[in-house]
Amino acid sequence: MNAPRARVARRPVHGVLLLDKPIGLSSNQALQKAKWLLRAEKAGHTGTLDPLATGVLPLCFGAATKFSQMHLDADKAYETVVRLGVKTSTADAEGEVISERPVSVTLAQLDAVVQQFTGPIAQVPPMHSALKKDGKALYEYARAGIEVERAARHVTIYALKVLEARVDTAQPAIKMVVDCSKGTYIRTLGEDIGEALGCGAHLSALRRVRTGGFTEAQCITLEALEAMSEAQRLACLLPVDALLPEHVPVTLDSENAARFLSGMRRRGPWPDADHVAVYAASPRALLGTAHVQGGELIPVRLLSPQEIGESQAQQGAVEQSLKQVNETLALGA
Repeated sequence: MNAPRARVARRPVHGVLLLDKPIGLSSNQALQKAKWLLRAEKAGHTGTLDPLATGVLPLCFGAATKFSQMHLDADKAYETVVRLGVKTSTADAEGEVISERPVSVTLAQLDAVVQQFTGPIAQVPPMHSALKKDGKALYEYARAGIEVERAARHVTIYALKVLEARVDTAQPAIKMVVDCSKGTYIRTLGEDIGEALGCGAHLSALRRVRTGGFTEAQCITLEALEAMSEAQRLACLLPVDALLPEHVPVTLDSENAARFLSGMRRRGPWPDADHVAVYAASPRALLGTAHVQGGELIPVRLLSPQEIGESQAQQGAVEQSLKQVNETLALGA
């Protein structure tokens, strides 16, 4: 019998962790593991990856959860392997094989199909997805053997690059990199490419290599995080405003910062802007988001004074800890 898991003393943690999600875990399972390792009170993610997918999964902690929704609209990039000739019930390797067809594909045909699926396209969402119909997830209908009508969704494939084409082997497959808009189903794309080639297909591998401005090179694995000290784990967190790269920065003096933080509009010489990140001047701190209209800075999402204080204390603790580590290393050198 397994011993009960030790209870963890939670604490306020603020920031963004770029996780390299492992295969086999759902996005929520990966989130809960990272949350446990950081002993964080509050956490969320910015959009799911299937259990069979790996790669970039931004996790938001504390104050960052207030802005996680903004990142759902970010463009994505994926590296995928499309297995030709075999169609499955889920359009990926997790499903049951439902049909097999011979593969007779030339590189010229493949190039023509790639062009066909580049640019604005329409996709019918897969039944095995979390989209809801009458308050119920599509995958629930699929598990019950029920197929429901789904409206096509319009997405954009900005670039579709074939890295490798094995079309004349025992297990024909193509490896691709896909740059796409939000809401694109790579499983559906792979399946549609297979149909266009006349042989059917499913995804045998999927890795997200970029979401917005976050890339796989910035990510950390759960194993690496687990091997770290608590201070090192906190040092892996990006600041909350890492989620606001396209926001115009506006800095307020202490008096105006206090008024803005209480929800009051401020007037100033700012040009109109839909997305603004507002900071206090001293000490430098993110206060929240706003928009500017007619010279008025209008609050949208605000951090609480407690969240701001905790974020500053967290950053100070990390800097102090890293300083001590560097001093120890210097003494031992």
